[in-house]
Amino acid sequence: MKTRIALFKPAALLAALLTFAGASAQAEESYTLKLAETWGPNSPILGETTQHMADMAEKMSAGRLKIRIDSSNKHKAPFGIFDMVKSGQYDMGHTASYYYKGKVPNTMYFTTVPFSMTVPEQYAWFYHGGGMELMQKVYEPHGMLSFPGGNTGNQMGGWFRKEINSVEDLKGLKMRTPGFAGEVMSELGVAVTNIPPGELYTSLERGTIDALEWVGPALDLPMGFHRIAKYYYSGWQEPAAEVQFLVNKKVWDGLPEDLQEILRVAMRTAAYDMYTQSTHMNSLAWDKMKEEYPDVTHKVFPSEVIKALRDTTERLLKEQAAADPLAAEIIDSQQSYLQRARKWTNISDKAYLDSLSIVE
Repeated sequence: MKTRIALFKPAALLAALLTFAGASAQAEESYTLKLAETWGPNSPILGETTQHMADMAEKMSAGRLKIRIDSSNKHKAPFGIFDMVKSGQYDMGHTASYYYKGKVPNTMYFTTVPFSMTVPEQYAWFYHGGGMELMQKVYEPHGMLSFPGGNTGNQMGGWFRKEINSVEDLKGLKMRTPGFAGEVMSELGVAVTNIPPGELYTSLERGTIDALEWVGPALDLPMGFHRIAKYYYSGWQEPAAEVQFLVNKKVWDGLPEDLQEILRVAMRTAAYDMYTQSTHMNSLAWDKMKEEYPDVTHKVFPSEVIKALRDTTERLLKEQAAADPLAAEIIDSQQSYLQRARKWTNISDKAYLDSLSIVE
């Protein structure tokens, strides 16, 4: 019996070798992405989130995906992240969507809306209620993808040099407050400005502003605002404050599918971790503040002020929905989802906390 040996034709053999070599090269090819963040170097929580994301992406990809982070001291444009990622100067960004409302008004809804969703409700809307799809509608025309990038939790209403007892006390006040809250405050006579994080303390100290809201105890205490403004108000304006990862769409499309998924998972995990870290660090910082700085007075805005803020918020939302079909779609989606989700929040978390207050 003769043994038959199957022979490759030279052309077929070459094609097979090239295919194998190409697949191997793709499997081993590495990518280094540049990320610009709004925050300064070594910024607690916010800066830790980007580094955490980058570390996870590199580890999960076995070194094939590296992310180089430039803080605002390097790129010199803390509020320029949108343009730098859009133009391709940077591949990625970490910032807050509402910083770019002057450029693209519909961006502001994806950070937070006053008197709207809490953090669990907002994350549920993003991932299960159509929020991600609406966010991509806003960002894809600019050649970018946006992903939730971490939540600070319910933010404080701000630091004030003088006590706020009425709506009249707001008139003429110079205050740093971004996003939709800035629109609302402006309507009530506040001179609103948005100042980069690194300039906030100096602006308050020199009287450039009379009040500011930043985040909460964990990030406010290291900034030293308590040394200048003694009235610390609970919030109304950011019941959930989601920052974002921006990715240049051409860069995203150029990544192999497995690295896209690794990056997606790293961003989502880092975002959730930022929320839990914020909750933990805020509790520690608030204890420290009460113990070491007893002259700081915690306040809640009077009901007259809260009513004026809420009424103004509702009026502005109606005006924006009437003026822009996409804004109307986003606002309707958020309000419809909130109406449904809040029923559960009220009989679960709120009812639990209310029951404890009755016992206490």
